[in-house]
Amino acid sequence: MGLCTWAAVGRDGAPSPSGINPPGSTLSAVCSQKNPRAKNSDVLSNPPGPVISFIVPAHNEQACLGRTLQAIHESASTVGQRYEIIVVDDASTDATAEIARQHKATVVPVNHRQIAATRNSGARAARGDRIFFIDADTIINPGAVAAALRAMDKGAVGGGAPAWFDKHEIVPLYIRLVGVFAIILPKLIAFSGGAFMFCTREAFHATGGFDERLYWSEEGSFALALKREGRFVGLWERVTTSGRRFRKISGLQMIAGGVRMVLSPSKMFTHRSTVEKVWYDSDRTDDDRMPNSLAVRISNGVALVVLLVMLSGPLWNFVPRSLTPLASPLGKIRLVIGTFNCHVGLLFWPIAVVLMVNVVRQKRFAGSLQSLVLIAFCFWLASDATRGVIRVWTLFAHWLANF
Repeated sequence: MGLCTWAAVGRDGAPSPSGINPPGSTLSAVCSQKNPRAKNSDVLSNPPGPVISFIVPAHNEQACLGRTLQAIHESASTVGQRYEIIVVDDASTDATAEIARQHKATVVPVNHRQIAATRNSGARAARGDRIFFIDADTIINPGAVAAALRAMDKGAVGGGAPAWFDKHEIVPLYIRLVGVFAIILPKLIAFSGGAFMFCTREAFHATGGFDERLYWSEEGSFALALKREGRFVGLWERVTTSGRRFRKISGLQMIAGGVRMVLSPSKMFTHRSTVEKVWYDSDRTDDDRMPNSLAVRISNGVALVVLLVMLSGPLWNFVPRSLTPLASPLGKIRLVIGTFNCHVGLLFWPIAVVLMVNVVRQKRFAGSLQSLVLIAFCFWLASDATRGVIRVWTLFAHWLANF
């Protein structure tokens, strides 16, 4: 049967002698699968430390935190390892901390309002050798936890699982299409988002944790750092997350954010104001509703068309140009789609540069080889896009000359 024992934990995360709760310490739940015939006095006098630490960063998460913590308890109990749950309460003004304590989680109060720093605070308070980072609106399952533990048992330093929306979750159609690629690509390129990430304690400290200069995409930077330390695994097992962030921002706003990221990447990643609405909004009152105004529907429709244009680009390579002469309507459609996609393809240049910087710092031959393959692929796509841009603008220049 499963037992949950309580131990006094000091500021450094170490158990307090004699089980006395000293000033500045917190009360930590250590849950494990125990022999029912074991003596309770032995368990309480010398509780074993957790093997797994679940870190849940939270800001005003009273609406969904309870379900998340319950899923963690159920998953960890099924796996059968000793575990602790640490909720890092980042300046919440609702009942987040109270709900966390009701679900036998340790509460670490902070006032960062930055997800990277909040996750790091939780990891520093953790006592487990295996650290899991779970978003407060994410429902995990035993399969994902077990797969992650098996990967680390086989030598992986970390990894992650793709996140998917529940079938009843209300999100724009273009987001559901993007979600399909969010499931496949992480496995193919061994990458991960932040809804469900894991690593060994040793790897976390070796990398220095999440980059606190970043206000978003810090999980991508952390994944690259883990890759430099060892093998990073993308799991096939999925977890379920909410689509609230995609309900509160329209398709055109998403596209505008992408444009700003291209024009000013440093500001986009290192200034909270640029992503305040998406990642740092404290107002949760309308999280479960998607605006249904005409403007929002048009905006989301435009985003869907843009996505379909991008996805259809490679298909035109299988259509002979003789069937789509430039003077024909189909030829003009092909030109517009090609023009748009080749300009978008230029984004693979900075991606290739980031990967090149990472491969220089790579410590493993296998990791270097994988990065080199990705770099070659990005260079190929970027070069093809560059040639397309040159052709398009050359054609445009000839058209202007003859106008």
